[in-house]
Amino acid sequence: MSIFNKVKRFFNKNPAVVRYELFRDVGSGIYAWNGKLFRSELLRSTSRPFASAVSKLQAKHLRITVKANEDGTTKTVIQENPDLYLKTLLEEPNPLMCAQQFQEKISFQYFLNNNAFIYINRDSNGYAMELYPIDATSVNPVWDTQMNLFLRFYMANGKVCTYSYDDIIHLRKDFADNDIFGSDNARILQPLMDVVAATDQSVINAIKNSGIIKWLLKFNRNRTPEDLKSDSKAFANNFLNTTESGDGSVGVAATDANSEAKQIDPKDYVPNALIMKQNTERVYSYFNTNAKIVNSTWDEDEWNAYYEAVIEPFAIQLSQEFTRKIFNRRERGFGNKIVFDATNLACASITTKLAFVAMVDRGAMSPNEWRKIMNQSPIDGGDVYLRRKDTGTVKDVQGGGE
Repeated sequence: MSIFNKVKRFFNKNPAVVRYELFRDVGSGIYAWNGKLFRSELLRSTSRPFASAVSKLQAKHLRITVKANEDGTTKTVIQENPDLYLKTLLEEPNPLMCAQQFQEKISFQYFLNNNAFIYINRDSNGYAMELYPIDATSVNPVWDTQMNLFLRFYMANGKVCTYSYDDIIHLRKDFADNDIFGSDNARILQPLMDVVAATDQSVINAIKNSGIIKWLLKFNRNRTPEDLKSDSKAFANNFLNTTESGDGSVGVAATDANSEAKQIDPKDYVPNALIMKQNTERVYSYFNTNAKIVNSTWDEDEWNAYYEAVIEPFAIQLSQEFTRKIFNRRERGFGNKIVFDATNLACASITTKLAFVAMVDRGAMSPNEWRKIMNQSPIDGGDVYLRRKDTGTVKDVQGGGE
């Protein structure tokens, strides 16, 4: 069932909802900048590394339980993707996109608007069956008389959809001056983007002006308009046409006593390279990135710094919001949670990756986990944890054990 039919069915089954008096928080809605942010080459290149990195996160359903042993101790049991329907949901959120495309789309929305919205399409039992990114031009909060929160979305195609906040995964950034939404980027970036646009326009105008009149021919006697036109054309053909150089006259202009040729040098303002670089750096600083991240010329330490400052907080928010909205409190109490694994984002040199083999010897990693870091396929029996024979527990060493 499509998301629009889902909303229609919700209100048809609950007709009293549409008769409630709605209290609208006027002026507190958030608005996308008419798509202009994403149309900017600078902002698109700035946002692409973030979206590409988030699209590589692997969503997993974990069920973590604690079981008692016969000797009175406890052990933690971790099950990965125990429910098939959730595994399928995380791999194929909806019929239109796979997990990588889904995560990339919400990453762009989050990066540019500081808000991203995902609609949860549930079945009759309340289980999540589909996840749809909501691509809206604006959204406003509305409440019914029982103070239940709904979000009203105004779509680009003119449709207006209202969803319960319980069915929305809301991701937000710069969450400071509003109770519901993250602060939008439009007002902050408007002056800076005006400067960038003016800079680009000045370069374009300078290029266009390079094709205007470059020479002024001054004749010392009266000429008819036809003669002026023909003489000007002859001058251009003889002395300014670089495609015909058979007579060897290209580059040298000659006049007689009846005419005078004067070259015109247009004075166009073009911002120097330093100003253009500073504008770019201001955009990079606003989004906590730099030229090396954008151009993929970073080293191991630079990428790790970018990951910890920008990507990891979003990955944590993804995990917590997906867990909170997909599972109810009872299900979370049984250890169910959604995590976004960053194994695919592990940035390390070959030397660092090879050093992880010490973790395999000590049972901290399985051979297959190490092979995954090395971008190798798993092997049969590689999920068994190993331990070197010359190591033991602290208790064994103190007790004289091997």
